[in-house]
Amino acid sequence: MRKRVAVGMSGGIDSSVAAYLLKKEGYDVVGITMTLWREGAGYPDPATPGSCYSSDKKKDYENILKVSSLLDIPHYFIDCSHSYEENVLEDFKREYMGGRTPNPCIWCNELVKFGYLLEKAREEVDFDYFATGHYARLSPVGDRTGLFKGVDEVKDQSYFLSRLSQKQLSDTIFPLGGLKKDEVRKIDEELGFHEKGEVESQDFYGGDYRLLLSQKERKGNIVLPNGRKVGEHKGYWNYTIGQRKGLGIAYKEPLYVISIDSVTNTVTVGPGALTMRKALVASNVVYSSLPDFSEKEEYTVKVRSVSKGISARLRHLEDGKILFSFSDEVNAITPGQSAVCYRGDMVVLSSIIESVL
Repeated sequence: MRKRVAVGMSGGIDSSVAAYLLKKEGYDVVGITMTLWREGAGYPDPATPGSCYSSDKKKDYENILKVSSLLDIPHYFIDCSHSYEENVLEDFKREYMGGRTPNPCIWCNELVKFGYLLEKAREEVDFDYFATGHYARLSPVGDRTGLFKGVDEVKDQSYFLSRLSQKQLSDTIFPLGGLKKDEVRKIDEELGFHEKGEVESQDFYGGDYRLLLSQKERKGNIVLPNGRKVGEHKGYWNYTIGQRKGLGIAYKEPLYVISIDSVTNTVTVGPGALTMRKALVASNVVYSSLPDFSEKEEYTVKVRSVSKGISARLRHLEDGKILFSFSDEVNAITPGQSAVCYRGDMVVLSSIIESVL
């Protein structure tokens, strides 16, 4: 009997081509799509279209049904709105209001797309595997399922998938992991799924993120590390570590956000050199391709998705936390973001940055 694969379809090029490739390989393919917008939920509609969370998904849904029809596969829409609100939107608000900068896409993948969506989808249809259009690869590493970077370095999405558990990874297929984006676009165009040159968006919320916070202005001080006041702001949640633009401060040298204190509503700024750090402490660790790391080994660590990574050694701390010591200074390490550890192209672990040293 053919194995059945449920493909997470967003209406975009990548997931559409993923569904096509799997059917071509002989799988029994079914499409599933998570719906996230819920009338009366109380969250503002994004100012710009094309994001994951939006009231206007007409074009995406039309594309999904078009591709499903062309491929002759069944399709199901799955309501994931409550899970998305709790695990992504509310977490985003809590983190920002705590003076941290979260990574919504990482939590969405772990808890909603590869979590709640599949639980609810199995109430509608049986399937053996779940597939998406992410640019990442899977391969056995001993008795574990290893997560690896996609061959397209520009499109690689292993960072955003780094918190997936072994159970989630073992039941997943990434058909695009060995392809370049240009190759995927070419396939899409040949099949007539989308118009040539169609622009795609993968942002969780389009426009100004601060709209989600729904906060009234709250004046506070902008200070230097020595405590000297150099300006005022209208709410600490409007700032992120390493930010330079929008400070509204006239000073003898460029100033950057060094730290944010949500309790005192204070933003501390300083010269660029003060944004550079050589160590961080992280918690909430998820081991991916390996069951643990070696304190004797040097790894490559990314502290943001667009980072190329920098060499670091890791050490176990109490309560499951990890100390990352970098070989060189790293700019704007931000609490709330993920520190993802690699050995070559292989993801070793993912963790949440708690503090910088």
